[in-house]
Amino acid sequence: MATITNKPAAVPGNVPSALPADAGLKQVGNLKVLVFDNYDSFTYNLVHALKELGVKNLDVVRNDKLNLDEAAVYDKIVLSPGPGVPSEAGLLLPLIHRYAPTKDILGVCLGHQALGEAFGATLVNLGDVHHGLSESVHTVAYDPLFAGLPASFEVGRYHSWIVAAEGLPDCFEVTSLDDEGQIMSMRHKTLRLHGVQFHPESVLTPDGLRILSNWLLLND
Repeated sequence: MATITNKPAAVPGNVPSALPADAGLKQVGNLKVLVFDNYDSFTYNLVHALKELGVKNLDVVRNDKLNLDEAAVYDKIVLSPGPGVPSEAGLLLPLIHRYAPTKDILGVCLGHQALGEAFGATLVNLGDVHHGLSESVHTVAYDPLFAGLPASFEVGRYHSWIVAAEGLPDCFEVTSLDDEGQIMSMRHKTLRLHGVQFHPESVLTPDGLRILSNWLLLND
């Protein structure tokens, strides 16, 4: 299994600061957000976090209950964590294929893996399951999700699969790694797609609200 060995770098803009000022709350409150639920207990932690950040117009739809046409009305889509692999998660991959060109999508854990797989990345099963672990990740490229964060920060991990570094499609840029050089986040170079292997909604991710807030405030 290949890993990426970039050393942690100080990334422009990734320095400590407060959460966005109230000026951004109106923008967030006007968003229509779909949380695509992959039958995971963390889904409602994500929902709670998004509502805490000011999202008022939010729907939660399970991965085998969505009419793909109905997703067209949403400004942003969150792909939740979940068990198994993306191909087993109902309409997860079809949703990505349909809306990746036009929607702002954040993939969390399984959702992150699905973004990679939808564009041709492969997944690797880890020998050791990362479940409820607090570990460090290190930014290696600029990512607007991490604006206001230090170059290294703690996150909560709950997974047994990762997106393989070997053969990662060129359309993705890796933006953070763990201590072993495994991909912890990535973003598409031309589309509005972001994936995080860790759980920003977990209490083990102290900067999780900042990460979710940064994503909600992205508008380009």
